[in-house]
Amino acid sequence: MPTGTGAGALRRRLPGRTVPYLYIAPFFVVFGVFGLFPIVYTGWVSLHEWNPIGTHAWLGLRNYTDLMADPRFWNATVNTFSIWIISTVPQLAVALVLAAVLNGPMLRLRTGFRMAVLVPNITSVVAVGIIFTQLFGRDFGLVNWLFDTVGLDRVDWPAGRLSSHLAIASMVMWRWTGYNALIYLAAMQSIPRSLYEVAELDGAGRVRQFLHITVPQLRPTIIFTVIVSTIGGLQVFAEPLVFGGQAGTDGGQSRQFQTLTLFLYEQGFRDLDFGYASAIAWALFVMILVLSVVNYRLSRRISTG
Repeated sequence: MPTGTGAGALRRRLPGRTVPYLYIAPFFVVFGVFGLFPIVYTGWVSLHEWNPIGTHAWLGLRNYTDLMADPRFWNATVNTFSIWIISTVPQLAVALVLAAVLNGPMLRLRTGFRMAVLVPNITSVVAVGIIFTQLFGRDFGLVNWLFDTVGLDRVDWPAGRLSSHLAIASMVMWRWTGYNALIYLAAMQSIPRSLYEVAELDGAGRVRQFLHITVPQLRPTIIFTVIVSTIGGLQVFAEPLVFGGQAGTDGGQSRQFQTLTLFLYEQGFRDLDFGYASAIAWALFVMILVLSVVNYRLSRRISTG
């Protein structure tokens, strides 16, 4: 009598502890090929003078020592952190309030509004960058026109460091606020309604319910969005690239809004110095890793404190 073939026979021949690992093996194979290997290989390239014509000279840690002494790297680091903070903090705060509004029982057409807040996220980032560049134009931009109507001076948004950071941060906020709001909304809908009913019986208003019930219940979700926003915010690329226009990867005439990813792209794909660009990539990777761990620990301490 045949003992069986195929997956069933294979499961019977393998030890019971082995089968679960076979089910998750495809993920680790894909991650190893497209995730882990590029990271390790980039680290190897960063230890060389590496260009596309085949010059591969061992440099050791020289790329990293040069990077630490490069004022352009530190300028890009300051710009990146500035744009990240300006865009992330208001973004998550507005997303939390927006989610509370969308979760309100008295809101009409809730499904339509919930779909609408996701539209900026699915819009082409290049299209968003072009539109916002026009809005923040010096001579004919809508923002400066509004300044004129209230008697304020026009602002040359791309020319200044802070003004350009505010303009780029507004693009990031517009694109990702709705996405985070839907994440918060999904978490809000899992909060037991009985908690709000008890609070209403005790005389708590909507604001007190939000601060003392909704926000504490959303702490794990808030931790998640903070970490994800940190990872994404430190890798901002398309918005400053489009905003720079002819300046391209320089990030303005004085590099006033050049981010780390723009600096990496400039070194790797314009100057063709892949070793130095790989060192920048690894420096950025370490920054993101450290900040993600710090954010997680601080958020966990706050949530349990």
